[in-house]
Amino acid sequence: MKIEFSPIGFVRMDIERVPRHWTISDAEGTIVIDEQFREGLRDIQAGQRIVVLFYFHQSPCFTKDFLVQVPPQRAEHLGVFSICSPIRPNPLGMSVVEVLGVEGSIIRIKGLDMMDGTPVLDMKPYRERE
Repeated sequence: MKIEFSPIGFVRMDIERVPRHWTISDAEGTIVIDEQFREGLRDIQAGQRIVVLFYFHQSPCFTKDFLVQVPPQRAEHLGVFSICSPIRPNPLGMSVVEVLGVEGSIIRIKGLDMMDGTPVLDMKPYRERE
């Protein structure tokens, strides 16, 4: 089975050191959505949180050697599916970011943990458990 995705947009930011995870990030940037998807942004509002699904476009190719890794903030070896490493069998990432505003096809966000140029594959509303 082959699965293919096309980006709906790209991350733009200008900080040198990207925070390791969205839960500890105050970094700001934008997601520039392709014009063909602009209408899909119409109900996104400042102050809400969204889930951003993206492609780790600069990660090395995954090999069996990466099934167990040592995260930078930990001392022990952990299985890849129990950590947030960008080196994965399918290099997909997920972050929850705060929307600062939407102008046309540009979403200003806070809580960024993606690199400049990161391809965005999808976005969904973030829902707290009720």
